[in-house]
Amino acid sequence: MHTGDATELPETVAVAVPRTVLFDFDGVLIYGDSFYQFVRHRYAQAWPRKLLAFLSLPWLLLQLPFSRRLVMRSLVHTAFLGVNEQRYVAAAQSFAAMLVRRPKQFNRDALQALRRHQAAGDRVIVVTGCEHTLVSSILQQLGLGDIEVVASQFRPSPFGMRVKLHNIGRQKVKQLSARGIDAWHLAYSDSSVDIPMLKVASEAVLVNGEPVLCKKIERALGRSVTRVEWY
Repeated sequence: MHTGDATELPETVAVAVPRTVLFDFDGVLIYGDSFYQFVRHRYAQAWPRKLLAFLSLPWLLLQLPFSRRLVMRSLVHTAFLGVNEQRYVAAAQSFAAMLVRRPKQFNRDALQALRRHQAAGDRVIVVTGCEHTLVSSILQQLGLGDIEVVASQFRPSPFGMRVKLHNIGRQKVKQLSARGIDAWHLAYSDSSVDIPMLKVASEAVLVNGEPVLCKKIERALGRSVTRVEWY
């Protein structure tokens, strides 16, 4: 198990050859789940959405033992019921602008690390379960609008915006491969959900991971990971 401090990148960063470097978003560049915060904000804005979710509660509780993901997806769809693509983009951009004004919302050390990779000439890609428009808007607000993004996707429907693709776990590797990216040098994550992405990386980097989580990931990978403490 390797460790690093808040001011240093893994030793491989010193290599001059351009590399492909992946960053998870939630829990790495930003604290918490950004899309969850967006959905909560949507419910807080209008009581009819809360009422509709409440009326759906019996059905959601019936679904919960079988699929927590399906319940969460239903709540997301309710939050954007009747919202077309143009209105969704405007709402995501507005929330992104509000989010970046919150103090201590973002991991300063992680953002500095990302910018150092950019300065070193690396190909930096944010690979996230957050929805594409939202994460792209947040990065734009942070002055990182040129970063490549591989993210979850929505699609418009007659009932509002609906989930098209949830980019988590093995889906991240699949979506990268669909873009012709089948190997990468470094991958930064804070979660065991990203084991498929970390497994492909020449160097897997765990951000602010507890020892128990680190050992779990190392067992799954069959090799050591680099640990960094970033704040």
